[in-house]
Amino acid sequence: MNASGNTAQKILVIACGALAREIGDIVEANRLFHVELTCLPAMLHNRPEKIPGAVEAAIRKAKAAGYGRIMVGYADCGTGGMLDKVCAAEGVSRIAGPHCYAFYSGNAAFAAREDGDMDAFFLTDFLARQFEAFVIEPLGLDRHPELREDYFGHYRRLVYLAQNEDCALEAKARAAAERLGLAFEKRVTGYGDLAGFLKAAEKAVEPAS
Repeated sequence: MNASGNTAQKILVIACGALAREIGDIVEANRLFHVELTCLPAMLHNRPEKIPGAVEAAIRKAKAAGYGRIMVGYADCGTGGMLDKVCAAEGVSRIAGPHCYAFYSGNAAFAAREDGDMDAFFLTDFLARQFEAFVIEPLGLDRHPELREDYFGHYRRLVYLAQNEDCALEAKARAAAERLGLAFEKRVTGYGDLAGFLKAAEKAVEPAS
């Protein structure tokens, strides 16, 4: 979804590419036609130190294009508070939460589990689709499978947080668990807090200056 028409009347969501399909589904289902989306490369998922700078550049580009309102579709995502500093400096808001696993689960529900998920490795729909490209290859497990125990030996479960009921994706998630030698658990989360964040956008965000 690219900028078009009167951008001053639009809300631009700058989001992680790993959320593109889900945000698009929410926008379409709720007829949020005032919301437009631009996505940064999903591979930043593996380089969180680069997220704040990339988001800052995207915000400034959007302001220059005349968008009236800008929101950030990232949780903290391992930036250690640096993304919040960018958002504060630029006068924009982001979705609450430490990472997408929390806001898909619902931040309150995720926090309530406390240490109960300390032994869990999480997959979302996106990561189930892209398991090879975003988990196996970056960790070198395609070349050195013997490293599996080094990376995953302290995990006991793979918890699949399903945004949609999809038999094919569940099969991929089960295969990922088997490949990592972990027990499989599925939780159907839907879009969690992401849906509310987008639906409340018009009321929650002040026009960008």
